[in-house]
Amino acid sequence: MTADHVTHRYADHSHATPVDALHLTYEGRFLRRKVLPLQSGTRLLIDLPQTTSLDHGGVLVLEGGGEVAIIAAPEDLLEVTGDLTRLAWHIGNRHMPCQIETDRLLIQRDHVIRDMLEKLGAGLRDVTEPFTPEGGAYSHGRTHSHDH
Repeated sequence: MTADHVTHRYADHSHATPVDALHLTYEGRFLRRKVLPLQSGTRLLIDLPQTTSLDHGGVLVLEGGGEVAIIAAPEDLLEVTGDLTRLAWHIGNRHMPCQIETDRLLIQRDHVIRDMLEKLGAGLRDVTEPFTPEGGAYSHGRTHSHDH
């Protein structure tokens, strides 16, 4: 598979106006080497030195100059409302990535977690939105489940 552009470097913020954008889900933003289509329709070979968590708002620096903005793509999520402190503890205890907002939590859809949250009295609603969860406490960007 050929590519129109190549990058070997990621930065957590832009230094100039990006020349293109790459829309990726939360899982899709964790990568090392892959060819992906950009918003413009051209293709980018991402060849990073190590597997990296690309954050919404970060950029891939192109060989020859220019930056490609990383955009969190909409994905199917579960909106959680109610006693957020208690519910966040239970979600965190299961090592689920969680986006914490003032009046709600967002998590990836999972029927087992949905059932647990219903039993805990949470308000639940299926939504489709960009997902930008909190990073892990001991490393940058990612919390991992126990499914190693």
